[in-house]
Amino acid sequence: MQIFDYQPPSVPWIDLRYQDRDLIIINKPSGLLSNPGRAAHTLDCALTRLQRLYPDTILVHRLDCATSGIMVFARNKKAESQLKTQFQDRQNEKVYIAEVMGVIAKDAGIIDLAIAPDPEHPPYQKTQTAGTAGAKSALTHYRVLERRENSTLVELTPQTGRTHQLRVHMLALGHPILGDEFYGDDEVIKARPRLCLHAQSLRFTHPYSGKAMHFYSKHPFSA
Repeated sequence: MQIFDYQPPSVPWIDLRYQDRDLIIINKPSGLLSNPGRAAHTLDCALTRLQRLYPDTILVHRLDCATSGIMVFARNKKAESQLKTQFQDRQNEKVYIAEVMGVIAKDAGIIDLAIAPDPEHPPYQKTQTAGTAGAKSALTHYRVLERRENSTLVELTPQTGRTHQLRVHMLALGHPILGDEFYGDDEVIKARPRLCLHAQSLRFTHPYSGKAMHFYSKHPFSA
């Protein structure tokens, strides 16, 4: 198992983008956990930072520690239930931006590969044949935004929400995400100081008003 060296960023402490009586939107920095881990030193996370400002904050979904971008939190049980239902029933839209190793030839495509935990190397995940015990269907749409000399900027739209889905799918495509300390080799890891994966856009329905909500945070992976 990989040793987790957790040193959460202190600036910005919280990048708050929106709040009302039902929900809170933040732009999570890379390196900050979404919620606490088991170890005492992982108590500092997006959830506990928000709870210091808004004690009623409830976790709705997660971003990997190394992933940055838009997150939504609930402020009451009704909002939590409604928002989680939207995520589970795929009634929202999440768009990620990644910079990956190599130049992707196709302008767009679909990665339809089931994912299962790797029992020999937790918490790693791996692609698996559909129908295999423990495997869950996983579907990702990708679209090339910019081809660079040795990398590609790509838009990723997951239709499912499996653990490490985008990282595992891009690895399976032959284009691992730059800076990925879990799934990359030495060249991939050293290519960037952080995982180049950012949750740029989130669309969902407001749990109280029913209004369409859209939040956006531009990716930081400029050439």
